[in-house]
Amino acid sequence: MGTTTAALEVAPPRRRSGLLRRIRRQPLPALGALLLAALVIVSIAAPWIASHDPFEMNVVDRLQPPNAEYWFGTDAYGRDLWSRTIHGGRVSLVIGLSVAAASTVIGLLIGVVAGYFRLADAILMRIMDGLMAIPGILLAIGLMSVTRASIGVVIIAITIPEIPRVVRLVRAVVLTVREQVYIQAADAIGTRFPRLMWKHILPNTLAPLIVQATYIAASAVLVESYLSFLGVGTPPEIPSWGNIIAEGRLYVQIAFWNILFPSVFLALMVLSINIRGDGLRDMLDPRLARRL
Repeated sequence: MGTTTAALEVAPPRRRSGLLRRIRRQPLPALGALLLAALVIVSIAAPWIASHDPFEMNVVDRLQPPNAEYWFGTDAYGRDLWSRTIHGGRVSLVIGLSVAAASTVIGLLIGVVAGYFRLADAILMRIMDGLMAIPGILLAIGLMSVTRASIGVVIIAITIPEIPRVVRLVRAVVLTVREQVYIQAADAIGTRFPRLMWKHILPNTLAPLIVQATYIAASAVLVESYLSFLGVGTPPEIPSWGNIIAEGRLYVQIAFWNILFPSVFLALMVLSINIRGDGLRDMLDPRLARRL
């Protein structure tokens, strides 16, 4: 009897883990994360996996097509394009992460003050509106044209146009949270603003800020390439993707690989960051998370 009962018992179905279920239902964000991780690893490991010194010139091998010695070919000065391209990823990562971090922190502080204090809101948002009225790329070009070219100046020039976007996002969240009953109750019993902000307001801004930061990082990588291509970005001697493309455009008809490979790396970097941002948005949005 016991054997018959045991035979009739059916083992409960094994539930897949939440992570595997999400990857199965939305493979694109996972692919974007893997692609971004691969690009980051290659860029960080550039000094160890580069086949040549990215600054070494060999005029005898100038404009060589891709071959066993020069995987991506060489440029007009005989420099190895593989080494210069993966070193360019380091420049893009530094600028993208720095701009995202700086604009997020500054925009968060300004946005919280503007959203919580009505008097400050009127003043700060007019300043932000004035900055947003100027196209970001033109503002960056203007700042770069009156300063000395360096990576630090490029970061500042790209960060300033991004701050108003973060401020408007944070301000909108704070205006909504400020009207909640528990915020008004905490304010009524005399909770100080720093504690109120740290315990109740900042946690509500975390999810949208993380998503916004990914888009800012992708935009910063692109803008740095624009500026370098126009000659007002990183110094020409630094192997950034914009500089490599700017130098290679003069020889595109006889050595197209000078533009092809850095352009592919640039496109993959921006695409993978944007895909990762979309995935984070779906994960952090409660309405979308229920569908995953």
